[in-house]
Amino acid sequence: MGKELPKVGKLAPAVFEEVIFPFCGAEDENVLVPPRHGVDAGVIDLGDGRIMVVAEDPTFGVPSWGWKQFGWGIVHICAGDVACLGIKPKYMTICLLLPPGTERETLEEIWQTIHTECVKLGITIIGGHTGVYPGIAYPLNGGCTVIGIGEKARYVTPEGARSGDKVIITKGAAIEAAGILALQYPKTLGAKYGKDFVKRAQDLYWQMSVIKDALTAVEVGGVTAMHDATEGGIWGGLYEVANASDVGIKIEEEKIILLDEAKKVCEFFEIDPYESISEGTLIITVKPEKVEKVLEVLEKEDISATIAGDILPKNEGRIVVKSDGSETKLKFPEIDPFWGAFFKTLEEPEE
Repeated sequence: MGKELPKVGKLAPAVFEEVIFPFCGAEDENVLVPPRHGVDAGVIDLGDGRIMVVAEDPTFGVPSWGWKQFGWGIVHICAGDVACLGIKPKYMTICLLLPPGTERETLEEIWQTIHTECVKLGITIIGGHTGVYPGIAYPLNGGCTVIGIGEKARYVTPEGARSGDKVIITKGAAIEAAGILALQYPKTLGAKYGKDFVKRAQDLYWQMSVIKDALTAVEVGGVTAMHDATEGGIWGGLYEVANASDVGIKIEEEKIILLDEAKKVCEFFEIDPYESISEGTLIITVKPEKVEKVLEVLEKEDISATIAGDILPKNEGRIVVKSDGSETKLKFPEIDPFWGAFFKTLEEPEE
C-alpha cells in the first residue's frame, strides 16, 4: 500500500503509523487506548474501575439527502464509535459549520433532529460551536466528540480478537454506499429498477447505525472485538481487526449478507460492495461458546447477522474465500470505490 496521502478518505495505515501515531502530545499513563489505526476511540482510566471512552468524527451531507438524514447521521455515526468499544454513549460536543446563505429553517431541521436522536439514545449535548463560514459548499459537522463512561472490565477494542473466535457480521455489505447513492441518484436508479426499489434502497440510510448492534452483543459476554465497516467496507473493517489484533482470519464471502438493494446499486455504479463504505455494518468477534447466544439476541432485536468466518493464528494468513470457491488475500482497499461514484453524482447532478 502506498505511503502518499489519498485523494479522498482515510489515511493509509503506513502513513498513519509514520506521521500521526508517534506524535500525539504529552504522554499520560492513564491513557489505556491511544490513537491507533483501526481503533476509532480512545480510552482513559478514571480510577475506581471506571473508564472514559472518547471518539470524534466529521460527517457531511448534501441537500438531496434531506437535512433530517444529515442530523441523524451525525449522532449515530459519531456515537457508534463509542458503542463499538462496548460502552454506552453519554455526552456529546459538536462543531456545526454552515455555508453563507444557509436558511434558518435548514439549521432548525438539522438541530432538532440531532436533539431528538440524542434524547432517544440518552446522550446529553454539553458544548460545541455553531457558525457560518465561507469555503464550504454544504452544512458540515466539522467534528463531533462523543463520550461514554463505564466499567473498565466491560470495554473491548478491535485489538481483542483471538485465534478460535468466530466472526459475526451484521446487516451486510455496502449499507451506507447503497443508501447514500440511492438518495443522491433516485431518478437514474428509478429508471432502471423502479420507484419502489429506490425507496427500499434509500431506506438503507436508516440502518447506518451500529449502536444497537454493539450494545446488544456485548451484553451477552464473550465478545472479544467489535469494529464498524466504514471506509474500505467489510474487507477494510476485517483487515483492521486482524491487523489490530495481530491475528489471521478466514472469511467466506457467500456467508456475508448482500441485500438485493445494495447488490443492484453497486452493480449500477460498478463498485465492489465488499470494499464500499458500510457504516451500520458491525464486525464482531466472539468466543465460540457464546456465538449462538449473540446471534439469538441480535435476532430478537431484528438485527440480521451471520457467522462469516474464523479468527486464525497469524501464520495461517488472512484469507477470503470468494463465492466461486477461489481464495484471495484479505487486503485493505487503497481507495474506497464509493467515493468515485459519490463525487461523480455531485459533478453530474440529476436534472
